[in-house]
Amino acid sequence: MQDYKLPVSVLVVIHTRDLQILLLERADHPGFWQSVTGSQNPGETLTRTAIREVHEETGIDASDHSLIDWQTRNQYEIYEEWRWRYPPGVTHNTEHVFSLEVPAQTPVNIAAREHLGHIWLPWQAAADKVFSASNAQAIRWLASKLAAE
Repeated sequence: MQDYKLPVSVLVVIHTRDLQILLLERADHPGFWQSVTGSQNPGETLTRTAIREVHEETGIDASDHSLIDWQTRNQYEIYEEWRWRYPPGVTHNTEHVFSLEVPAQTPVNIAAREHLGHIWLPWQAAADKVFSASNAQAIRWLASKLAAE
């Protein structure tokens, strides 16, 4: 029996105070860069999903830092090549956006199964590098929010 993913996920933009953004390169799509993402497990809160995914993908303990739920949702069509992971007939995912501020020298230990590498980039370069429009939008929104503080 196949365990399908829920069509509910988190996007966590990890950043430093001076807006260096952590990006991860997908192992299943070399050249595709993104922030931390991942599907919610049954019975799991969105905050717990964000904490788990950050730890699994980067080794960072999000509960030690400032994790913010933006109360923002994006809905997007799941790429055809990844639909087999979801129940039959599911074509769209709802993504919940979070940010996580960490100190500049926070060590990163990527999940080699999921990612080929990581890079810290200034927010403008990071927004231009990510493949997902919602990820780019989240990075830009974060930059404008922090500039207003």
